[in-house]
Amino acid sequence: MIMETEDTGAGSVEFSARWKDWVAVKKMTIRNDTKPEEIAFNLASIRQSIDRKAYEILGVYINIKELDDYASKVVSGRKKNFKEIADSIQELSTAESRKAIESACVKNTDLKDIASTYLLRKVVQLIGFDFDVNQEMLAKAYKDLKLPKQRGRQPKK
Repeated sequence: MIMETEDTGAGSVEFSARWKDWVAVKKMTIRNDTKPEEIAFNLASIRQSIDRKAYEILGVYINIKELDDYASKVVSGRKKNFKEIADSIQELSTAESRKAIESACVKNTDLKDIASTYLLRKVVQLIGFDFDVNQEMLAKAYKDLKLPKQRGRQPKK
């Protein structure tokens, strides 16, 4: 949620969620000198967290790993261009793809549309595109924006 104070243009972006052991808190103070790309970067982070968690939660009913593996197979050897996306999407209309989606939804066949959406999104992302603005795109376009470091133990250099 973006909140703005009267007349100053200052405000904040605040997002918090808690479910079981998942906690997400993202806050940003917006001042008059805050750049639009900084706000977009923060909003993209929130959207990416929500998308990732939504599919993770539905992973109880949809075998996400199976869909990830199938998506990797579909894009194997493909390069980042629109023709490759078109060819990959065409491949998603095959009987083999329908079988992969049905297999991934064995616990709840009513979720096939959600599984199909996940698979399409995963294929497009593996080729190197996305449907929405994401942090990686913004960091590439604006060198002063830095991606957060991966959590956990980092290998020594």
